[in-house]
Formats: sequence, structure tokens, C-alpha cells
Amino acid sequence: MNLKLLSVLGLVTVAVFGAGCEKDGPMENAGETMDNAVQDMGNGVEDTCEDVTNENC
Repeated sequence: MNLKLLSVLGLVTVAVFGAGCEKDGPMENAGETMDNAVQDMGNGVEDTCEDVTNENC
């Protein structure tokens, strides 16, 4: 009986957490925006370095 109860609770837990990961929340969107901004800034620095040195940086 305990094994059956634990199995059911485990399945319910997986289902709840799995369903919660389908949508991006506001913090996920903010993090993605920040990641993109940092990547764009890095690309800009690299482009400037290449323009100044005429080499790959």
C-alpha cells in the first residue's frame, strides 16, 4: 500500500512540475532579454575590435 501511494504521489509531482514548465514566466522572459542584451554588447565590442585592428578578435 505504501509503495502504491508513493508511486501515485511521484506521478502527480512529475505531472505538476512538468506542466509548470510549459509557459515562460516573467522572470524567464527578463532573463532571456538580459542574455540577449549581453550577447549583443559582446558582439558590438568584437566588431569594434575588428574594425580597429583589422583582424579577428
